[in-house]
Amino acid sequence: MAIEENTAVESAVLASDDVTRYPIAPGYRVNVRRGPGTKYGIVRTLPYGMSVPVYCQKPGEWITGPYGTTNLWDNIADGEFVSDAYVKTGSDGYVAPRCD
Repeated sequence: MAIEENTAVESAVLASDDVTRYPIAPGYRVNVRRGPGTKYGIVRTLPYGMSVPVYCQKPGEWITGPYGTTNLWDNIADGEFVSDAYVKTGSDGYVAPRCD
């Protein structure tokens, strides 16, 4: 029962999230890092077909991915960043506020 209860709580949190979610590029499992670059440690790896919220964005290391080359990194959770080159935001620029 605990697993079902946790899933229900997580679903409720996601449903109440007013931040726009964007899909990760199809066929990619993307590393989530502690900061805006590959020198930062990997927190986790996103599974195929994942969509992520983008709370804020900040410049960092330049990365080339399926959606171009960019130095924008998307903050998807507290202390968790992914390169915008792997997130289909529909823009080459900022789609969320700049991170502090």
